[in-house]
Amino acid sequence: MLTQSATVKNAFNPSALRNPPVESKSPVETTSDDESLARSMHVVGSVLYYPRRTAIIHEDDPADRLYKVISGAVCTYKILSDGRRQIGGFYLPGDIFGLESAAGHTLAAESITNVKVLVIRKSALAPLAKQSAMMTNELLELTARELARAQDRVLLLSSKSAQERVVGFLFEMSKRASSTGNTVELPMSRQDIADYLGLTIETVSRTLWALENCGAIEISTRRRIAFRNRSALMQLQQ
Repeated sequence: MLTQSATVKNAFNPSALRNPPVESKSPVETTSDDESLARSMHVVGSVLYYPRRTAIIHEDDPADRLYKVISGAVCTYKILSDGRRQIGGFYLPGDIFGLESAAGHTLAAESITNVKVLVIRKSALAPLAKQSAMMTNELLELTARELARAQDRVLLLSSKSAQERVVGFLFEMSKRASSTGNTVELPMSRQDIADYLGLTIETVSRTLWALENCGAIEISTRRRIAFRNRSALMQLQQ
């Protein structure tokens, strides 16, 4: 299982951008102090397209780029010593991954759906962040958010039952994924969910069916789930 200490150790340190290694000059020479991270990323980044289930990052690839999901969904993962896959996180439109500070990526990444990704070299952001306190603060906030998610997930995997993990996942996705009212669209498969929660696909499916049978949710399709009784779900999560 991916540990909290490993996540914290490999967290991207935006302050490193203030003294970047010597590389070729960035195409953008200056930036004002009110330059946003998102705008700068689009200026210096390149848009790439990946079909469904295509590798974006391999383990130990140089960690010299940041990736911002424009459309679709991406997961990061690690293959454990026993051959099981442990998903580290899901990344949806607007999310940024590749925030490691180590020389190489500790997690691989692949597209869950067809995706469009903005790829930015860290060396291209370096001179911009050096001149913009706002951009550096945004990078710090991104890193803090990623660490908070990792900490929440460590607690989820270490102290929660299968039912509590599945319910917690549904609430997490209802906040992050495309949703309308009480309906959430899940771009990932049941196997992806199982690998994220540290469960088997049979346990995930059985738990979802149990939640539907008790009237807490309705499974419209394999990708669409409606909340029928949020208060009951919240009680099951406690």
